[in-house]
Amino acid sequence: MLPSRMSSQSNKNLPQRKFVRMSQLPESHSDKILLAPPIGSTARRPMVFVIYYSMYGHVAKLASMIRVGVERAGCNCRVFQVAETLSTEVLTKMHVPSKNQEIPIITPTQLLEADGFLFGMPTRFGTAPTQMKAFFDACGAHWLSDALSSKPAGVFFSTATLGGGQETTALSCVPFFTHLGMIFVPLGYKNKLLMNMDEIHGGSPYGAGTLAGAQGERHPSELELQIAQTQGIEFGKLVLKLVSA
Repeated sequence: MLPSRMSSQSNKNLPQRKFVRMSQLPESHSDKILLAPPIGSTARRPMVFVIYYSMYGHVAKLASMIRVGVERAGCNCRVFQVAETLSTEVLTKMHVPSKNQEIPIITPTQLLEADGFLFGMPTRFGTAPTQMKAFFDACGAHWLSDALSSKPAGVFFSTATLGGGQETTALSCVPFFTHLGMIFVPLGYKNKLLMNMDEIHGGSPYGAGTLAGAQGERHPSELELQIAQTQGIEFGKLVLKLVSA
């Protein structure tokens, strides 16, 4: 038999491809979550810290949904801000709204109380902002003591535009995690909405994200908030496994 005829007959036996739109894909399996231990259980509920910097509120909204996901997974969760480094004068000129006074400012010493961390931040030219870097730089004692070694950490982020540095911002945090012996935990594609091509959105396998617009005029979409919740759920499930191992 001639090779061309063999190839033709083989192709006939292959299953035909079927293409679907992203909107037709099934929901993410992230709703299959671990239940929180029942009341009265002796099992210790792990503690996850969600630590963020948010200038105009975009990252703060993601942090709220991530907290929901972490708690749904069965972990305790506390939300913190990092300290501001800009002066009041500069913040006023930038028309930055007042910080949420109900969210406490994190100190490096408090990191010892948590079993895992999710850090949220806007990008600054494709990297972590000074406010978050200043907090990282204050963790020298943990570097020397290995106090945070083997603890998981993830990242979520905000950029003005598509291609504005969402993935590089996450990667800019990895050297900090590495030097402290922490384990970087990406989101992956646990939520298939990340593949949605029907609307513009932030987020990537590195973590949940939102697009703020050049003037900060855009707010996190429902799709972006769902991805943020998924990141909280999946991260919480992992922390539960590590603590109970």
